[in-house]
Amino acid sequence: MSKQPIIYLDYAAATPLDAKVLAAMQPYFVDGFYNPSATYSAAREVSKSLAGARSQVAHWLGARPSEIIFTAGGSEANNLAIHGLMRQYPEGNIVISSIEHESISVPAHRYDCRQVAVKSDGRLDLDDLNSKIDDNTVLVSIMYANNEIGTIQPLRDVSKTVAAKRSERQNLGSKAKPLYLHTDACQAANYLDLHVARLGVDLMTINGGKIYGPKQSGALYIKAGVELLPLIEGGGQERGLRAGTENLASAVGLAAALDVAQDMRHQEIDRLKPLQKQFIDAVGKLPGVSVNGSQKYRLPNNVHLTLEDRDNERLLTQLDEVGIMAAAGSACSASNEQPSHVLSALGLSKSQAQSSLRFTMGRGTNQAMIKHVIQVLSKLLH
Repeated sequence: MSKQPIIYLDYAAATPLDAKVLAAMQPYFVDGFYNPSATYSAAREVSKSLAGARSQVAHWLGARPSEIIFTAGGSEANNLAIHGLMRQYPEGNIVISSIEHESISVPAHRYDCRQVAVKSDGRLDLDDLNSKIDDNTVLVSIMYANNEIGTIQPLRDVSKTVAAKRSERQNLGSKAKPLYLHTDACQAANYLDLHVARLGVDLMTINGGKIYGPKQSGALYIKAGVELLPLIEGGGQERGLRAGTENLASAVGLAAALDVAQDMRHQEIDRLKPLQKQFIDAVGKLPGVSVNGSQKYRLPNNVHLTLEDRDNERLLTQLDEVGIMAAAGSACSASNEQPSHVLSALGLSKSQAQSSLRFTMGRGTNQAMIKHVIQVLSKLLH
């Protein structure tokens, strides 16, 4: 009797640790345990490793090492970007899209927050963005690629809009508030260019757990000249923005993971796009199935479906019983019984949102797996 295959299709939620990343991290669990802030020679050596990791991350972002702050994941970096800036301007406002991750939308709504609409494919309405930014807007935060539907945002166009608004403020003189652009690039780092100057961003969040690095590892790019207040106080680490002994293994792991991800991103795009097309073409023909998100501007690993009049929790259970792991939406809000705010923003009804599934492929996905999943879904939906 053949063993039932296990097929993991939730890479947007978590990725396995890459072997090269683990090898890079291992020296710092035992032998290289020293505090990088200490002054003796062994500590100075591990401090060099921390500086090296910072330089590696900076390289892929086209940034200076001094502009990289290590954090314990993407959510912390997002919170640092928002609270670190907005606490300085309590009378200012923040502009976000209606489909941001909760680690953006929740902290943003502690301030005067304006939401920009998206079109039915999840792409930002640039006219609405332009209308939402006023003279009191301090921060615009638009995610690079969405974690649920995989839609890639026109970040360069967003940057041009922000730059134009910034120029208009020159007439206000000393009364003018600063205006910055932040992007959550946690889902983008496996497949998209992260060069901050080309994108035109002032702050960028990345997350190691999404790129085959360690969980609870992340970084925030902060353009030189942008001043933030710390979330965690009590020490001078990370330019005074994150108190506490540095997690060297985590930082080294994040840097190694980003190296691997960016080195092989074109290879992975070329490998995954045909699998994505195969999946969408086959399942899209099944009765009552529609594909959510942009067909043109989409991460190559994402397939997001609405299966009309089907309970997604029941479908997930049925898939799990035959060894297929998928998701009903963002893993970060999986315990929330409310319909996905992302799907609601696209115009889907509550029942449609609760009939939707997300499949996200990764380095371990192959054509045979996708063919098997298509066969299983065909049986379940007929």
